[in-house]
Amino acid sequence: MNMAALSEAQSFQPAVHPDDKSEAMLRLLTCGSVDDGKSTLIGRLLWDAAGVTDDQRAAILHASHARAVNGERIDFSLLLDGLVAEREQGITIDIAWRYFETERRRFVIIDSPGHEQYTRNMATGASHADIAILLVDARHGVKRQTRRHAAICNLVGIKKVILAVNKMDQIDWSEERYRAIESDFRGIAGNFSFSDIVSIPVAALTGANVVARSVEMPWYDGPTLLEYLESVEARTEPLDAPFRMPVQLVLRASNDFRGYAGTVTSGTIRVGDRVVDARSGLGATLVRIATMDGDLESASSGDAVTLVLDTDLDISRGAVLTETQRRPTNADVLEARLVWLSEKPFDPEAGYLLRSATDLTPVTSMSVSALIDFETLASAQAHDCGMNDIADCRILLGRSTALDLFAELPLTGNFVLVNAIDGATVAGGVITWVQTGAAAVGDNVLVLDRARLSGLCADLGDSPDDRAEYERRAQEVAILLRSAGVPVLIDTDR
Repeated sequence: MNMAALSEAQSFQPAVHPDDKSEAMLRLLTCGSVDDGKSTLIGRLLWDAAGVTDDQRAAILHASHARAVNGERIDFSLLLDGLVAEREQGITIDIAWRYFETERRRFVIIDSPGHEQYTRNMATGASHADIAILLVDARHGVKRQTRRHAAICNLVGIKKVILAVNKMDQIDWSEERYRAIESDFRGIAGNFSFSDIVSIPVAALTGANVVARSVEMPWYDGPTLLEYLESVEARTEPLDAPFRMPVQLVLRASNDFRGYAGTVTSGTIRVGDRVVDARSGLGATLVRIATMDGDLESASSGDAVTLVLDTDLDISRGAVLTETQRRPTNADVLEARLVWLSEKPFDPEAGYLLRSATDLTPVTSMSVSALIDFETLASAQAHDCGMNDIADCRILLGRSTALDLFAELPLTGNFVLVNAIDGATVAGGVITWVQTGAAAVGDNVLVLDRARLSGLCADLGDSPDDRAEYERRAQEVAILLRSAGVPVLIDTDR
């Protein structure tokens, strides 16, 4: 999910530089229910895999001794729990990011909170990950929050999951108990689209099967956690993915320079290729790919570039440049699955805005059709949703915007919903279906067009600046009307 977000920030994509590492950088998420040992497991991984400096080791040893945690044992969670509140409560609240490398690979670790109250933070972290380490306490097995985290991982498109059955030392290294938990989780995973599930019995405090192989579990002959992480393939984009670049900024460096700046989200573009503005259908030929380090002959997914075209296109931030054949849908109706992040429940009469890539589009109306039941993991019919719920919904937009299906192009197939009044993020989701044409809106929707807004917009003509100002005023009116419970559609063509 990279979701475009479960936050309003752009997706986090650390640069990978070519060197003697045999594998690409891996972004891994730790998740699971509270107190299952996520921070301790990652702290142990860092400690044993040379991801900790000498001064950090000394500080952790001193702090562990002072707190007398687990007798004389080291409190590895101190490497991750950085907030004062986290250290006091012994839980993870915010996402902790750590970077380390071994002889084979570079890693970005995203340690997420397990408490239900902080599910929104976990969802944000999941949207950046290639693979998830889902922890389960061997004493308690799979919990409701474990199911919720698995559902969120599936929602944001994570395909590979490591089931780490932790605290094996506290159940006398029981193979029978481990196999029961493994079987239980694999049954749950049948509800999702994970392509690869590997289960590993571990004991974070002792280090068993984290970096060093356990001598207490001779019945397990699979890889240690680090061995698997060093060998697993990172999430990669298909070689033939269509080109997409959401425009972030139109640059005018001088009278004879006009460029469209943004980050390529999928595919490859080369000088001489034809590109099209997805919304208007206007096209031009690419004559230059400019960067801070000099011009390029081609640009691919993840590259931040400025495209210079042979013809100026009347577009701005929010437009999506694409290849001529495989284009996104100019959709004003979509269906999606989302996780509700706000403490305020969904209100069909509230005003929401849909943020997709670099665009921000008013929502005319929205309805919920189903919720995920975290006990059965089946969809149950519903019309409301609240904090931490995963819901299926239908969204009608005030104007069309360029969208893809998440299953095909994740970075242009996801979105966040924001409150139209205060701009707070209320939900993040992925697009499962799109449609062009607002006929499905129905007759009960008030259409704001030039005729209805003739008094308010009497001073505006047909210039590009006046059209932009008309749309701005129309959106302000729509926000006020939606706040009063009036379904509104903005028609920018009339």
